[in-house]
Amino acid sequence: MAVIETTSRTPRRRRHLTRRVRQQISVALLALVFLFPLLVMLSTAFKTPTDIFSSPPTLLPAEWTLDNFAKAFDQIPIWRYLGNTLFVSGMCILGTVISCPLVAYALAKVRWRGSRPLLILVLATMMLPPQVTLIPLFLVWNGLGATNSYLPLIVPAFLGTPFFIFMIRQFLLAVPDELIEAARLDGASEFRTYATIVLPLARPAIITAAIFQFVWAWTDFLNPLIYLNDESTYTLSLGLYAFFGENDVAWGPLMAACVLFTLPAVVIFLIGQKFFIGGATAGALK
Repeated sequence: MAVIETTSRTPRRRRHLTRRVRQQISVALLALVFLFPLLVMLSTAFKTPTDIFSSPPTLLPAEWTLDNFAKAFDQIPIWRYLGNTLFVSGMCILGTVISCPLVAYALAKVRWRGSRPLLILVLATMMLPPQVTLIPLFLVWNGLGATNSYLPLIVPAFLGTPFFIFMIRQFLLAVPDELIEAARLDGASEFRTYATIVLPLARPAIITAAIFQFVWAWTDFLNPLIYLNDESTYTLSLGLYAFFGENDVAWGPLMAACVLFTLPAVVIFLIGQKFFIGGATAGALK
């Protein structure tokens, strides 16, 4: 009897193993499709001009060189663009961390009459494509005299982002109400309860929102293109586009600059990956 059971389990285990191998191969091939442009960018950054325009093209350089990175710093004011981008990204992260958890806490744990309609309104704004509000927002900022400044890029983060508000709210729904009620019974104010109890528990969701906001602000191209006119205020994405738009494009230095542009986002994601995964899945697990 034991021999029959063992024999019946063997094909089942083989089918399960075969299915897992197929899944892993499919995921690897799909990842390779998405990583291929990045690999081309990375390899081009280390190629000589002869290798870049060789026929047939090759993925790996025949001769590795770092001259493209030196030329990128000479031909593109990367440090200035980098400082501008870091300033905009840092302020956007600060605005998101300040505004979004407050609104999320008010929608998740504070009982008041208008919370449900406000939540519906927040979710409704997520349905609007940004292209719909692009021209009205530009007219508003232009009327305020804020164009060619960082205000249109930074101030919206301090007013709250619907996606981050909803994400943090879903995380806060998993926080036990007994903790908040105990703090209120002990005489803690609403803001003290929020600052000392809710914020530490919501750290994974807040860090996830900060990572998202950094990537969005770091890679944002459309808003700087619309609102920034002075080259000294350009962010990295807009500065690289301006360099690309010149008559003679130096592909090696351009790809080297793109590698430097992509690297901070990758590093930030790797550092905050633990919090990112926990914050992104907490609401779904509940």
